[in-house]
Amino acid sequence: MHHDSFFYLALVYLTAAVIAVPIAKRLGLGSVLGYLMAGMLIGPHLLGLIGEEGQDVMHFAEFGVVMMLFVIGLELEPSLLWRMRSAILGLGGLQVAGTAIIIGGLAFLAGLSWQASAALGMILSLSSTAIVLQTLNEKGLIKTTSGQSSFAVLLFQDIAVIPMLAIFPLLAIQTAGTDSASSQTWVGSLPAWLQTVVVLGAVGLIIAGGRFIIRPAFRFIAQTRLLELFTAAALLLVIAIAVLMTTVGLSPALGTFLAGVVLANSEYRHELISDIEPFKGLLLGLFFISVGASINFSLIVADPGSILILVLGLMLVKGLVLFVLGKVYKIGTDQNLIFSFALSQVGEFAFVLFSFALQNGIFDAELTGKMVAVVALSMAMTPLIMTLNEKVLLPKFGTEKTNDREADEIQEDNPVIIAGFDRFGNTVGRLLKANGIGTTVLDNDSDRVDTLRKLGLKVYYGDATRHELLHAAGADKAKLMIIAYEESEKNENLVHLVKKHFPHLQILVRTSDRTESYRLIEQGVDHVYRETLDTALRMGVDAMRMLGIRGFHAQRAANMFRKHDETVLKNLSAVRKDKKVYFSMAKSAIAELEDLIQADMADTDLERDAGWDSDSLREEVLARFQTPPKPEEPKVTS
Repeated sequence: MHHDSFFYLALVYLTAAVIAVPIAKRLGLGSVLGYLMAGMLIGPHLLGLIGEEGQDVMHFAEFGVVMMLFVIGLELEPSLLWRMRSAILGLGGLQVAGTAIIIGGLAFLAGLSWQASAALGMILSLSSTAIVLQTLNEKGLIKTTSGQSSFAVLLFQDIAVIPMLAIFPLLAIQTAGTDSASSQTWVGSLPAWLQTVVVLGAVGLIIAGGRFIIRPAFRFIAQTRLLELFTAAALLLVIAIAVLMTTVGLSPALGTFLAGVVLANSEYRHELISDIEPFKGLLLGLFFISVGASINFSLIVADPGSILILVLGLMLVKGLVLFVLGKVYKIGTDQNLIFSFALSQVGEFAFVLFSFALQNGIFDAELTGKMVAVVALSMAMTPLIMTLNEKVLLPKFGTEKTNDREADEIQEDNPVIIAGFDRFGNTVGRLLKANGIGTTVLDNDSDRVDTLRKLGLKVYYGDATRHELLHAAGADKAKLMIIAYEESEKNENLVHLVKKHFPHLQILVRTSDRTESYRLIEQGVDHVYRETLDTALRMGVDAMRMLGIRGFHAQRAANMFRKHDETVLKNLSAVRKDKKVYFSMAKSAIAELEDLIQADMADTDLERDAGWDSDSLREEVLARFQTPPKPEEPKVTS
């Protein structure tokens, strides 16, 4: 089989991904770094399983970035973009401008022409949308302050690519050849004013088409009830927009993002996301592998010192600019560190812009090759520095110290300490406060603490897994410790700390699932609360009532289910490592619960039970004892 055949390349790429990504995930490095390492290994500069054809694959794989922005657009609503306008224009605009000026100035001082310096500053001001969003999503940080700020900056950067492509021909030092990017499209041969009209027309066509053409078209296609046809139509839409935007000289990623935003309120939004998602994930993985394969190790080995200095210096400059802007926009220290480290690399659009600048004579081939290596290395280092930040810096610098007044207040003798005050802990805390029970609340999200303080709630910022902070919060005198963090690892660490240093405290712990509950029960915790259990049971009760089952029967069944499940949970935790025994006991428990509820439902004396709710009781009393009214008379209610 020829090494440049499609099947050979598919075999190499998929094998590398399937081997490298699980290993990277197991080591806690994330899938992005796994893909990058796979690309480095199979690339022409190490194992040589793929050669220069990897550059052709790169162009194909960039379509994964296009699809990703389409999906991001679908998940946004225009109203949300309007609410984020301050962060997008302010934070994003200042980041691009500030970084471009500083890097461009340093390049000019290093001896580059002002044209090359300006172009280099603009290119290196961009960050990797694919890597940042993928990494933040894997770590569950997308909806945090750092995640939303990162998204706003990335969105502005993607938009900024358009004026950069327009400016680069004006910075040309040498006369570009006839094969330059601008002359490859028919738009490039038009007068400047007509080019502007065509570009605006293309954008307008996407917006108008999304509202008046695409939706009816998808409605027509959906009526065929052929899932594969809908998938084909979704892919056709993305490809058509990418071709249109490329033809007029604009970023295809921007075009598909715009189309996604237009369709964000469409009834087919979720179907489009589910159809595009598999292709997006696969092509993004291919893109990361191609980036890894593109790193020229021979060039790096020839001059490792300067390459390393350039990579670290670049990431340092970008990180400092981002950190300062985070302070200006009052992002908390922990979130600001995540924000600054996440965006400190250079983005995938740099490969396109360097090629465009080379074609326009702004850079020479030697400088372009070196900077492409720098960009690829900065992308490869992002998951590593994110892990470094998470493991080393955040525990040391992410916690802001409370001032003296807060330290005095935190030493109250409250009977309850609550660690973690998001949606779960907040509900528990407000219920206790409403009943006059004193609580000391600790939370490690600085932005949430600031928001809750504005609402009049007394919340202290700090990491409850620190022994000295718990002692200052009065753990030696309290009676109860409510642990309600969303992160299971943090909850388990805190349980260990409390049992070791404050064994008198009764511990109540929030859990997300049975597996986490088992681990806590093994540590000796008797009171575990699965956050989904009560809500799921309440939904089941409502469903039974809607189906005509009497209210007290439904409520009693839910109470019986809860008590039985809690008993079984503790029994199963003791045998969960023996899969055979575990599944046998679990199967018996399921059958036992069904028998208990069925027998209970057949009990004729249930009316004596107090498990019903007042609304259904009233309805049942009226139905049983009132004479049905005549049709022409209004119904009498008590």
